[in-house]
Amino acid sequence: MLHTAANDSRAQAGEDPQDSTAALAALCKASGDPLRLMILRALRQDSFGVGELCSLFDMRQPALSHHLKVLANAGLVASRREGNSIFYRRNTVATAPALEDLQRELLASADALPLPTELAQRLADLQRQREDNSRDFFRKSAHKFREQQELIAAFDHYAEAVAQLIDQAPLPGRDLVLEVGPGDGAFLAELAPRFKRVVALDNAEEMLQRARERGAELQLENVEYLHGDTRSPALNALRADCVVINMVLHHTPAPGDILQDIANHLAPAGVVVISELCRHDQGWARENCGDLWLGFEPEELTQWASAAGLQECASAYLAQRNGFQLQVRAFRATDQQGTSA
Repeated sequence: MLHTAANDSRAQAGEDPQDSTAALAALCKASGDPLRLMILRALRQDSFGVGELCSLFDMRQPALSHHLKVLANAGLVASRREGNSIFYRRNTVATAPALEDLQRELLASADALPLPTELAQRLADLQRQREDNSRDFFRKSAHKFREQQELIAAFDHYAEAVAQLIDQAPLPGRDLVLEVGPGDGAFLAELAPRFKRVVALDNAEEMLQRARERGAELQLENVEYLHGDTRSPALNALRADCVVINMVLHHTPAPGDILQDIANHLAPAGVVVISELCRHDQGWARENCGDLWLGFEPEELTQWASAAGLQECASAYLAQRNGFQLQVRAFRATDQQGTSA
């Protein structure tokens, strides 16, 4: 009797019991191997190409591809093709609704596993290489920043939407705003009249110098320029009412870490405003524009923000004539973050 009632319940929900059973079996098989658990752990907040994963785990591609196929069949990883390369990321959406809680707990348990020392070092080396490549690109390309930016998304197409979102956001105050990656400083002209104090943070000195020069031309007297990244000690005492990140995350190796870092520098109920590319397949952007990611699914930003203790409070999506789509999102610090919210 109980068996029949359970089957009736699943049928009413549109679930085929056989499909759920097969999905559960695939999930158990995929998670029943230490190496595959380590792959899921490594993909916690990043996506990697097959070659990068082979290097991380010191494996030949055929052997690693087998494990990735098992994980993909279970719905634990998703893949995308960029040119001749295939990149893998973790999938948080279960293949069967009945398995959502189990998959969530499985990934949480994988995240709690300590990384082997050698794997942790390889991950750190890979992230450092990505960061070096990105900084090197902007060091060499600072003089033509606007030209390259315009290839994908013109500043005017998203600046107005970002400024409008800031005006409408439930900010706790207008004392301090932090812009991460100000580029050539164009948006600082929007922030300066809206806040008492503006801090511009960039890890590329050449780009920061261009922002300084622009700020001087526009006589922006309340702007401070800081050379460093989101873990710079100079930010330790900073608690911003608002943090702005315009078209930056797709240039960073670990966007989730960036959001976690800046969440620690928000005032209680502070707001993070992000403009970013939606996921696309224009692989040329990597070489020509220094992109490390080909945009993001909206759900990816939401998941990273949630992990950092941030909740979405507003969003807008802007279509571009060249086929790209932009997302402008606002996330507010939750009360659970306490004084460092």
